Amino acid sequence: MTRTAAALAVFILLAVASLFAGVSDLTPGAVLAGDPAAINLLLTSRAPRTIAVVLAGGSVAIAGLIMQMLARNRFAEPSTSGTVDAASLGMLCATLLLPDMPVIVKMMVAAAFALAGAGLFMGVLARIPLSSPLVTPLVGLMLGNVIGAATSFIAYRYDLLQSLAAWSNGDFSTILRGRYELLWVAFALAALAWFTADRLTVAGLGRDFSVNLGLNYRRVLLFGLSIVAMVTAMVVTTVGMIPFLGLVAPNLASLALGDNMRRAIPLTALLGAGLALACDLLGRLVNYPFEIPIGTMMGVIGSMLFLYLLLGKRFRAG
Repeated sequence: MTRTAAALAVFILLAVASLFAGVSDLTPGAVLAGDPAAINLLLTSRAPRTIAVVLAGGSVAIAGLIMQMLARNRFAEPSTSGTVDAASLGMLCATLLLPDMPVIVKMMVAAAFALAGAGLFMGVLARIPLSSPLVTPLVGLMLGNVIGAATSFIAYRYDLLQSLAAWSNGDFSTILRGRYELLWVAFALAALAWFTADRLTVAGLGRDFSVNLGLNYRRVLLFGLSIVAMVTAMVVTTVGMIPFLGLVAPNLASLALGDNMRRAIPLTALLGAGLALACDLLGRLVNYPFEIPIGTMMGVIGSMLFLYLLLGKRFRAG
C-alpha cells in the first residue's frame, strides 16, 4: 500500500469518526434506520462540521506549501510569517470601520491585510542575510508579534478582545449548515496551486533563475501570495487561526514524496485535512463532554512536530 493510499484510508476513518463524535447521541444505526432527529443532526451539524474541518485543513496545508516554496524555506507558513496576524488585524479594522458590511466584504479587507503582511514578510527576507534556515521563521514570528501587539492594543481600546480571541484560536464548535460555505471557495483557490505548480516551483528557485527561464517572477509571486492571503483570510474569518498546520503537513508530504510540488499537493491536502480531523476529534474527546478548540490542540501537537522538524537529525532544512 502506497503512502498516499494509507493516508487516504486513515483520513476516511477519521472523517467517519468525526460524524459520530459529540455530546448529542448519534449512531450509524439511527441514521440508517431513517430516524428524523438523527438525520437532522447529521445534516445540520455533524456533516457541516466535518466538511469544514476537511476544507480548512486542506486549504491551510496547501497555503503553507505555497509559502514555503516562495520563501524558499521549509519553516515558512501563514502563522510563522505574520500573514495570519495581518488577517486578524484586517478583520478588526473591518469590524470597527465597516460594522454593517456583510462578511464577504470584511473577508476581502482581511485578505488585503494578509497580502500586505505576506508581502512585507517577503520584502524583509529579501533585505537581510539568511545565514541559517532558522532565521526565516524567527523573522516571521517577530513580525507577527509586532502586528499582533498592535492588534491587541486596538482591540483592547475598543473592547473587542473577545472577537479577537475568536479569530486567534480556531474553533469548529459553532459550525452549522450555512456558516462554513466560504471554505469551499478557500479550498478551490488552494486547488489552483496544482495547475500552476510548475511555475511556483520555478519561482521557488529564486528571482534570477526564474527570469533566466523566461518566467515573470513578480506575477507568479503575487499570484502565489494572493492565494495564501485569500485562503488565510477565509479560514480566519470562518473558524479562526489554526497554527502550525501549514508547516507540518507540507513537510511530512515532502519527507514522503520529495520536493516535486505537483506530486506533493494532493498528499499535503490529505495530511492537512487528516491532522485537522485528528486534532478536532481529540479536542472533543479529551475533556468530554466539553471541547478544547482545535487551535489549542493543533498548537500543542503542531509545536511538538515543529520542534522535531527543527531538531531532528533526519530533517534537512532549506
